[in-house]
Amino acid sequence: MTTHRTPGPTRTAHRLFRAAASGVAGLALIAVAGCGSPAAPQSPAEPGGQASPAPAAGQSSTTEPTTAPTTASPSTPQTSTPEPTKEPEPTKEPEPRKEPAMMKSGAKGEQVRELQVRLRSISWLSGTITGTYDEATVEAVRGFQAKRGVAATGEVDQKTWALLVGMTQTPTHEQKHNILTPGPALMKAGQESDKIKELQARLAQIGWFSDEVTGFYGPVTTASVKGFQEKRQIPVTGEVDQRTWDRLAAMTRQPTKVELGEAPPPAEEGSNGGGYDLDPRCMTGRVICISKSTNTLHWMKDGKVIKAMDARFGAKGMETREGVFQVGWKSRNHTSTIYHTWMPFALFFSGGQAVHYSPDFAANGYNGGGSHGCVNIRDRAGVEWLFDQVRVGDRVVVHW
Repeated sequence: MTTHRTPGPTRTAHRLFRAAASGVAGLALIAVAGCGSPAAPQSPAEPGGQASPAPAAGQSSTTEPTTAPTTASPSTPQTSTPEPTKEPEPTKEPEPRKEPAMMKSGAKGEQVRELQVRLRSISWLSGTITGTYDEATVEAVRGFQAKRGVAATGEVDQKTWALLVGMTQTPTHEQKHNILTPGPALMKAGQESDKIKELQARLAQIGWFSDEVTGFYGPVTTASVKGFQEKRQIPVTGEVDQRTWDRLAAMTRQPTKVELGEAPPPAEEGSNGGGYDLDPRCMTGRVICISKSTNTLHWMKDGKVIKAMDARFGAKGMETREGVFQVGWKSRNHTSTIYHTWMPFALFFSGGQAVHYSPDFAANGYNGGGSHGCVNIRDRAGVEWLFDQVRVGDRVVVHW
């Protein structure tokens, strides 16, 4: 006979413990699947709408989620294409303010007459004073401005007017209205003096006197003065009044002793110094000796004057430098890169300063004002000859 043993309390408790442990494990599996891992698939409903069988004994009856958990993917930051940075527009330099015109084309009146007289006195205008700012006046003003480094507008602003007034004398009523009345005679026929020597020498410098300088005011001197007066629209009297003398003095320089007939002219290889007042630094070697006091250039060798020429120097504010220099370089057909003016046969001795031929000096004499610092020569043939004689390295002495 088979004996059936009833499970004891101990055995029964042990079974209950294993069942409970199995349920805990099932719950743990469900919990792990919710932390980003793929979830177990849900059992589909049976055909006919019946649910799937209940879990077996010992399994948890916890309902599984109907939707699989979504696995979160790391968010990818969106990168937007930045708009190109616009280059800042360059700041426009403010245009220099143009000075208002005191006088310009079409103007009429007394001030225009004064302007025309002043321009005519320095050879920028010729003809009758009209009082009308015509094309000839525009061109005269433009030329004057360009020569002096002012904007060449052809209109008279305050700067142009100040420069012109500083270079010229205040016109008289007669000058502004074309009334040619001769003044009292300073020198006239029949007189004799050292001043007349100077008159003759100055006339000779500009080709109006070719006779011997004697100091006597005879027929030759009278004819020379008349020709000079007629050319410059001065009352033609043959006598020297203040107007005639001022105009002549403005176009010429102080005569040398040789020109006054007080010293013999130097020979081609002349005696030491001739009749010239020379700086001691010029007395040895090959030297271009330039005197500001006599407005003269001398080409010298070992103290002997070979050739002398009239010279003109820098205007106020652009003075020719004094001292001892050397010819640094030569340029036969040079044009200034600063002032855009022609300066042929240039012998450069101090930076941009040079000895060279000046068409303005040849046309207007000392009445033209002055250079931008160079030594102007009006004898074209003479300075061309000098250019061929001088070597780079020859000394240049500029003195008073």
